[in-house]
Amino acid sequence: MEAKSAQPDLWDDPAKAQTLMRRLSRKKGLVGDWRELEKRTTDLQEMIALVMSEDDDSFQGEIQSELKRLSALFERLESQQLFTGEYDSRSAMLTLHAGAGGTESQDWANMLLRMYLRWAERHDYEAEILDVSPGEEVGVKSAIVEIKGDYVFGYLKGEHGVHRLVRLSPFDSDHARHTSFVLVEVLPEAEEAEDIEINPDDLKIDTFRSSGPGGQHMQKTSSAVRITHLPTGLVAICQGERSQHQNKEVALKILYTRLLELDRKKKEEERARLKGERIEAGWGNQIRSYVLHPYKMVKDHRTDYEVHDAEAVLDGELDGFTASYLRSRVGK
Repeated sequence: MEAKSAQPDLWDDPAKAQTLMRRLSRKKGLVGDWRELEKRTTDLQEMIALVMSEDDDSFQGEIQSELKRLSALFERLESQQLFTGEYDSRSAMLTLHAGAGGTESQDWANMLLRMYLRWAERHDYEAEILDVSPGEEVGVKSAIVEIKGDYVFGYLKGEHGVHRLVRLSPFDSDHARHTSFVLVEVLPEAEEAEDIEINPDDLKIDTFRSSGPGGQHMQKTSSAVRITHLPTGLVAICQGERSQHQNKEVALKILYTRLLELDRKKKEEERARLKGERIEAGWGNQIRSYVLHPYKMVKDHRTDYEVHDAEAVLDGELDGFTASYLRSRVGK
């Protein structure tokens, strides 16, 4: 791949060149991570041998700390070996939809939004809220988040489905127990030139005034954009930015991603048909429960993986769930 990247005619086809350079960067990054693990492990072995030969336990704490860091790095690299999907190495776009229940579900959607932003922060990924529809009182009705980085979709694809919350309601004067639902959709980000070709004549672009809070500027100008892909009927809307141009760019990015997901679903359905399987990915597919009362537990219903530190999970500690889901899919 490096030899190909050095060819003088590489950029005669910019789309092909960009694809090659992205893939080369990912491959080099993966090799570099394993080489780093190899070197640090060798260094640690040498330190242990030196300490043992001199019967010096003053470095014991440093050794334990480095061993813990290397174990975490190994587990992360090991989990990447479970990425077998065509788009697993890509960035991802998350969409959250609050279910029925008004304030309760909208607050739950906001809690999940924070959870995924904290997860991205923990992994040094770049996260950006592309669009959000605020709730009437608190929380959000829906939100679209872009998380950029290697293997984001591979890690988060198992989050796709309905997330259920059970808790004592902070909005109920009787403090009764409530159950809320939010649908999370996780889509691989499209690389437009490589994945999708759109005929401009197939797009219907409408502008309208933003309905969300954003000050006088957004209320007085038709800055919000709705793009409809006429052949499929797919619609992408963005009203979160100040300018119409910015909203159009974001809406196009969302549309490309949804078109890629449509194509991906068709391929999955065809594979499932050949295997005689049935795929469900809608509101009926409850994947995880977060119980905050009368006890605390977060449980994934597909893998039976569960933890009792619900606060840590809601603060972005999702690695146990993502790893258990990836291992459960081996061979499927």
